[in-house]
Amino acid sequence: MPVEAAQIEHLLREAFPGARIEIRDLAGDGNHYAATVVAEEFRGKNRVQQQRMVNQALKSILEGQNAPLHALALQTSAPD
Repeated sequence: MPVEAAQIEHLLREAFPGARIEIRDLAGDGNHYAATVVAEEFRGKNRVQQQRMVNQALKSILEGQNAPLHALALQTSAPD
């Protein structure tokens, strides 16, 4: 079952209020996305820590046998 970009954005906004979030469907199939997340919560964290935070926020659609999201390319950073 495909994932809507709005669902990804909703989960990220819950975890990172005030973040700048951009979601792109890479293949048009609802299974392969790219996400850019610029959030103050990432300040002082390295890229691995930032991406773990995003993965935790999206846990419900990334894990498990019936996880609908197959690929997510992440770009994360703190605001300038």
